[in-house]
Amino acid sequence: MSQPASSSDDPGLAPGRAQSPAQSPAERPPQEPARPRIRPGGLRELGPVGWAVNRIGARVTGSRDVHLFATLGHARRLFPAWLAYSGMMMPFGVLDRRTTELVILRVAHLRGSEYERAHHERIGARVGLDDDDIARTLRDPATAGWTDRLEAVMRAVDELVQSKDIADHAWAALATHLNSSELVALVQLVAQYDGLATSLHALRIQPDQPR
Repeated sequence: MSQPASSSDDPGLAPGRAQSPAQSPAERPPQEPARPRIRPGGLRELGPVGWAVNRIGARVTGSRDVHLFATLGHARRLFPAWLAYSGMMMPFGVLDRRTTELVILRVAHLRGSEYERAHHERIGARVGLDDDDIARTLRDPATAGWTDRLEAVMRAVDELVQSKDIADHAWAALATHLNSSELVALVQLVAQYDGLATSLHALRIQPDQPR
């Protein structure tokens, strides 16, 4: 007769350690709200370029401060280069503006980036996305009711974010709708906003406050 498995049989547990019972939500200690790991800077921390970009961005977005700019601007020399590259992704990218914003919204959803998503819901609305378009970026591309082109794009976005690759059959489907320039641009766009979501999370950048 076999013996019951001990806790050490579980590869996820250290030998000799019993698994503690799961705590109910009421028993768990309350979590402190996230705090920024780098405090958004002003003129002294950001320098004149970073400070000016932040102030212009705040005016355009109607916020007191663009926390993304006021945080990344601490890197000084890196910030203008990042800003120029980001501008070549959006708004001056190879892909059309509507597709670009749908892709960014899908990346933000997959990464759980509230900051990224909130910004691009507003930007998407300005370039012609309606509430239904924005809501569909929350759904599985297979059932979201996209056109064939956008379904292929969104499936590729999901694969890139989740596996950092696109399977050959998905790439073949994508290539029936996008040319070589657009294929490269899509991969770079997803990588850019996936990476940005990582920066937002790791730096604990907080939502912008309305002016």
